[in-house]
Amino acid sequence: MIKTRFRPWLRAYGYLVGELLASIISMAMFMVAALLIPLFLFSGGWLIAPRAVAGLRWWAAIARRRTASHSGMPVIENYVPIPKNPSFEERLRLVFSRSTGRDLLWLTAHGLGMPIVTLLCIAFPFGALNSLLIPTYWYLLPPDQPVVSLYPVTSWDGAWWMLLIGAGYAAVSWWLIPGAAAGLAWLQAKMLSLPGRSYLVERVTALTASRAAALDAHSAELKRIERDLHDGAQNRLVGVVMMLGLAERTLEKSPEDALPHVRRAQQAATDALAGLRTAVHDIHPPILDELGLEGALSALTGRSAIPCNLMVSDLSRVPAALESASYFIVAEALTNANKYSAATRLSVMVKRGGATPGSVDKLLISVEDNGRGGAFERPGGGLAGIRRRAAAFEGVLDFQSPANGPTTVKVELPCGL
Repeated sequence: MIKTRFRPWLRAYGYLVGELLASIISMAMFMVAALLIPLFLFSGGWLIAPRAVAGLRWWAAIARRRTASHSGMPVIENYVPIPKNPSFEERLRLVFSRSTGRDLLWLTAHGLGMPIVTLLCIAFPFGALNSLLIPTYWYLLPPDQPVVSLYPVTSWDGAWWMLLIGAGYAAVSWWLIPGAAAGLAWLQAKMLSLPGRSYLVERVTALTASRAAALDAHSAELKRIERDLHDGAQNRLVGVVMMLGLAERTLEKSPEDALPHVRRAQQAATDALAGLRTAVHDIHPPILDELGLEGALSALTGRSAIPCNLMVSDLSRVPAALESASYFIVAEALTNANKYSAATRLSVMVKRGGATPGSVDKLLISVEDNGRGGAFERPGGGLAGIRRRAAAFEGVLDFQSPANGPTTVKVELPCGL
């Protein structure tokens, strides 16, 4: 019975000891943050801003798990994802976001205030133990160096009174330790839980950027379709009209010579029809409706000039717009690899990820080749188009292409938007 009642007290005491040790690390991180802030303002510190924020989020996530483990209540985190290759504006939003400010406020309080509070609470039981033991050793000390607790102990009367003081310390410790642990856990939970309103503000900011990216992608897509129609089907149809006119004039003068012109017009009309079908296919491939994303990707990789291995796992149906974007992302990556990589092998992996409680369900796309590498993103190029398509869905692109390869294109697309 006594052991059962003593166990929660020990658990609370262990929590305070753990927080004391963690607060020392928080104090060191706070000092590092204080040194980094001038770098952010006056030098190239913006380059390491995503890593610094990711480190802060990682440490705050550990604190959430500690707090949730002690209190038994989950501490929910609501973060807007950190882009893999953020622009300068995205770095600014990341550093000055409400979630980053809230984590910094917690780090400051945890690193500067928590050591004092936890150290005082942890010291109370030792004070009680010391007071109870004073009658056993006070007389062994030299007369000019008495035991000092609440008062100097120089006689047996003073020593026996320390037993009562020790009992008081013990009583205070019995109630203080669990109360302090519960209070600190509650305070940390409040500081580490991003309010729904703040999260909505960040979501609105992210959605505004996503909307701008979607409009940019839509505009680029319309220009591409207009260019394809103008340079392809329209020119071929103009050729058909000219050939039919030539056939008409030839038919009036020499009917036996009109047949070749009619045949050329027929071939030009066939080519124009094929161009129109290609343009329609590039808007939304009909194969997606027929076979789904997995079947469409299988057909796409099967047409690759470079041998391609397709790996698909846990891929259920996703919204049509997301399927279309995923299809064209893979198609663009394969086109780039076939044109420029000089690779002998391609690998495409598409799977669902992050479908755990509290995480965002994502569609993960990876295209890798064993080519010569050294590729880079240029305005208007295929990689820029992939980044535009991903950004329209609040997705992120991670592109790696070291010299001598391999080249890897990884895209994460949230499925729940």
